[in-house]
Amino acid sequence: MSEETLSNLLREERRFPPPPELAAHANVTAAAYEEAAADPEAFWAAAAHRLDWARPWTQVRDWSGAPFARWFTGGRLNVADNCVDRHVRAGLGDRVAFHWEGEPGDTRTLTYADLKDQVCRAANALLSLGVQAGDRVALYMPMIPETVVAMLACARIGAPHTVVFGGFSADALRGRILDCDARVVVTADGGYRKGAPSALKPAVDEALEGCPDVRSVLVVRRTGQDVGWTEGRDVWWHDLVDAQDPAHEAEAFDSEHPLYIMYTSGTTARPKGILHTTGGYLTQAAWTHWAVFDVKPDQDVYWTAADIGWVTGHSYIVYGPLANGVTSVLYEGTPDTPHQGRWWEIVEKYNVTTLYCAPTAIRTFMKWGDTIPGQYDLTSLRLLGSVGEPINPEAWMWYRHAIGGDRCPVVDTWWQTETGAQMISPLPGVSTCKPGSALRPLPGIAAEVVDDTGRPVPNGSGGYLVLTQPWPGMLRTIWGDEQRYIDTYWSRFPGWYFAGDGAKKDEDGDIWLLGRVDDVMNVSGHRISTTEVESALVSHPLVAEAAVVGATDATTGQGIVAFVILRAEGEKAAEEAGGDDVARQLRAHVSKEIGPIARPRQILVVAELPKTRSGKIMRRLLRDIAEHRDLGDVTTLTDSTVMDTIRERLPGGSAGGGTEEE
Repeated sequence: MSEETLSNLLREERRFPPPPELAAHANVTAAAYEEAAADPEAFWAAAAHRLDWARPWTQVRDWSGAPFARWFTGGRLNVADNCVDRHVRAGLGDRVAFHWEGEPGDTRTLTYADLKDQVCRAANALLSLGVQAGDRVALYMPMIPETVVAMLACARIGAPHTVVFGGFSADALRGRILDCDARVVVTADGGYRKGAPSALKPAVDEALEGCPDVRSVLVVRRTGQDVGWTEGRDVWWHDLVDAQDPAHEAEAFDSEHPLYIMYTSGTTARPKGILHTTGGYLTQAAWTHWAVFDVKPDQDVYWTAADIGWVTGHSYIVYGPLANGVTSVLYEGTPDTPHQGRWWEIVEKYNVTTLYCAPTAIRTFMKWGDTIPGQYDLTSLRLLGSVGEPINPEAWMWYRHAIGGDRCPVVDTWWQTETGAQMISPLPGVSTCKPGSALRPLPGIAAEVVDDTGRPVPNGSGGYLVLTQPWPGMLRTIWGDEQRYIDTYWSRFPGWYFAGDGAKKDEDGDIWLLGRVDDVMNVSGHRISTTEVESALVSHPLVAEAAVVGATDATTGQGIVAFVILRAEGEKAAEEAGGDDVARQLRAHVSKEIGPIARPRQILVVAELPKTRSGKIMRRLLRDIAEHRDLGDVTTLTDSTVMDTIRERLPGGSAGGGTEEE
């Protein structure tokens, strides 16, 4: 085994079989694994038949031009028709599609019939602005129903959309508009965030100073803020869309017709436009949503607590749930506005049965304490999901106990913007769950953990996660740059997709994700995942959240530097015994849990960690702090002042509660 292979150090012994009642009525049984392994194409064909096709396909999968895939070749369908119209045709127009909750407390309920009318009006409005099939439309929106309507309207007329997260800067928006050559932008005056209106239109106006080809900006009035106005270019949504005919005939498009472009960060300044197409993407988004969340459309109230500006919002707020005819919750604001029980208030109000959110949110709730969710009736919940990054076992356990009442399965899902839909996850009616593990590839998905030479590692070892067969929801290319697509994803292990993530296999062969390989530290020749050290820290009763980075060390190559947020009882202990004593406790705990090699060189107790508005921890900035470098770009942080506070904790390379290892 090469020295470059990740060490497999942390152990987890707790096991949770599926609840008998759920297993007895599960949508998917263990037989799905065998069926998919025996004939993957037949398996995905059956999944595709859950959709309505205007014309059948002639070939399930065409991999002859690898790494460029085609799925359901020759088939034609319309995504919006599958997400909305067909449910109305089936007599389900009165079923609620979305319970929308605005941050200030205003609400709207949209049935599938309501949604159909609004999508048709918006499609007609886009056509009136000259948008044609194949034209790109940029969306820069808050979490409001019009965002869903605009996405579906684009899909209805075959205009690929690119949704730009509302927390991005004008420069980021401009770069994405230019890269995909969008000529129409849909935005809003603003949205509500942390109890106040947060403007969006000014950023659009600034971005468009460098986008001379944008001819129309469609603006939703949400907050009532005063906005700049360019006559002949800007038009109010309520003036244009509301005046349109609520009838529109959806046109069927080729299975490989572009559906959307989603930009993700790259190693260069130029963003990567991940292209997803129509038939394969919708097939996998719909099937995984139905299988992994065991959704019963006539019973469940489903909530993905993510932003539509990210791929999770595309696949598991919009396309997957709507294709399955499910009732969902859509929430505009933050978890602590106007109080820290807001999420649980929403769960209780709408009798939410399924909650899907990020480990960052779960750890934040842990920090706030059990008593807050304990004030609400959460007995409607029957299934919990995790997405976005590896989840620490203790956060998983807290989620199951404090939110799920020790009765709800927790499905920890691994997938990426590039994969389009879930790839590795427990099946709630089949899998015996392990806290912190995504377990195994879903039926129809082929994944492996390999060493640096591309050889599969044995059970009990770690390495690099690769996908060894094409899958329906996979990205088709990087927009406008096919060579970059090949170089980024297919060159490290030729013929296999390299996800960029580290993983380990336990003794049972189940997969544990270890985060980005960029977040792997080399300590005295041992490659240690930041995720494992973070998990060990969070398993200590005083710690709510932790972020770990490697910093240059003259002796060991890299030293482990940990930034920790304490729970309330931890803060009290630090006051009573001193921060240095807490740091020593935590070092000893990591040494016990993983081994002396993983003992942090330095532990800093901080009040907050630098996070993007999607909840991702910006470890790059923490590395800058740990190595005393000037900070990189902080424009995507929720609160850039967090970095100033952390830096103050590190005078001369140390801080209270953060003395270096002697």
